[in-house]
Amino acid sequence: MDTALVTGASRGVGKGVAVALAAAGFKVFATGRSVGSADLPAPIERIHCDHTSDTDTQAVFRRIEDAGGLAVLVNSAWGGYERMMENGEFTWPAPFWQQSPHRWSSMIDAGVRAAFFASAYAARIMIRQRRGLIVNISYWAAQRHLGNTVYGIAKAATDKMTSDMARELRGYGVAAISLYPGLVRTERVLAAAQGGWLDLTNSESPEFIGKVVAALYTDPGLLKRSGTVIVAAEAARELGIVDTDGRQPVPLSLEALAGCE
Repeated sequence: MDTALVTGASRGVGKGVAVALAAAGFKVFATGRSVGSADLPAPIERIHCDHTSDTDTQAVFRRIEDAGGLAVLVNSAWGGYERMMENGEFTWPAPFWQQSPHRWSSMIDAGVRAAFFASAYAARIMIRQRRGLIVNISYWAAQRHLGNTVYGIAKAATDKMTSDMARELRGYGVAAISLYPGLVRTERVLAAAQGGWLDLTNSESPEFIGKVVAALYTDPGLLKRSGTVIVAAEAARELGIVDTDGRQPVPLSLEALAGCE
């Protein structure tokens, strides 16, 4: 049985990925600061981990090595969507000179830095196996202004990190990709939709992203994809993957996001 580690699996995309990978037959380890209270299927092994703590991260990978190896790492740990409201004001879209320092820490430290070091530990295991897949959850903010400047920096850094990791992993049989979800029906998104803020017509379940990851891992052309940005809905169409409700989400594009400043 192949083993997968999903970071940031307490809720949202990470939780959905962990559930879908377990359903696909992986032995799944799920990490997060509140993963112990997450509603996850019993076979998924939960490990409390604050990925801004190197000690916590090292302990996770010692446990992974004891389990016998690692096939897939999905870096979904992320703190960027917390504290959007501050003192009654919606500060998420504020210009960079008005952004609070916590947003940088949440996205760069709890996001990019956490993914970098988790990937480094994973790579040491995977290159010995001569096989593996590292998935960094990213988004279109890497390619155009969406939301705020810090968000763009974090996602652009994620894509560049993925590209360079893939180059250094070349020759070891290990792939690294950036994966772009669409509008995912996370807990926060569903809450916003109830308030009339969002149209969920073309949304994706959190599990959909995990189904795509599982399909990519078994794709014979995986190494040719290494270092690239993959839009989850596009890969799903190509690989014959449908969402949990049987729907085929329409892939987002830069053009479709033109009005989302």
